[in-house]
Amino acid sequence: MMNTRRLLTCSALSAALLTGCGIRSTEVPTDFGPAPSRVRCSLSEPNISTQAERGLPVQVFLLCGSQLVAVDRTVRVPDGTADSARRVLVAQGLLDELEATPSPTEKEAGYTTDVRGAMGVTGPRPADPDETLRLSTPPNDLTSYALAQIVCTFSDSSATEGDGSVILGGPTTEPPSRYECTDEVRTRPGSNEPPSTEVTDD
Repeated sequence: MMNTRRLLTCSALSAALLTGCGIRSTEVPTDFGPAPSRVRCSLSEPNISTQAERGLPVQVFLLCGSQLVAVDRTVRVPDGTADSARRVLVAQGLLDELEATPSPTEKEAGYTTDVRGAMGVTGPRPADPDETLRLSTPPNDLTSYALAQIVCTFSDSSATEGDGSVILGGPTTEPPSRYECTDEVRTRPGSNEPPSTEVTDD
């Protein structure tokens, strides 16, 4: 009889201790699934020396998490190309990279692009400023995401003067405009189009 009382007392004490610690039995599953295989918008560092062997190292801005994120690419520019032709070749190479489907690794990390349509780019018309780049698609016809990608990619490259802006025009005789890549455009390209002002060659 004494042993039975002791067992009951111990059982009661154990139950009280468990309740006091906040431990409760549960039948609700706690499996939250496997951990993500890759951090979103994060890529491993590229081999810069290997990239340099394939062409001129550049960066293009892709979309990830509704923001613009720079990724490394290369473009081919023949040695001895004149500066004016070089700018156009770099710009075309950047456009091609923006239009290309992101790699499987980039897709897994959440990268996408809104630049479509196999666009071409040419240099200035006679009345344009020397640094003008004219797209085969009018800038006003592009989505805000695509325009932001192009403006920020061009303005951060050797295709422009490197002052955070780029002069873009379309295939018509409409005057080109100077577009800026701002912090707001990089962080919220869907709701903030690149600021622009019309320019003429004085």
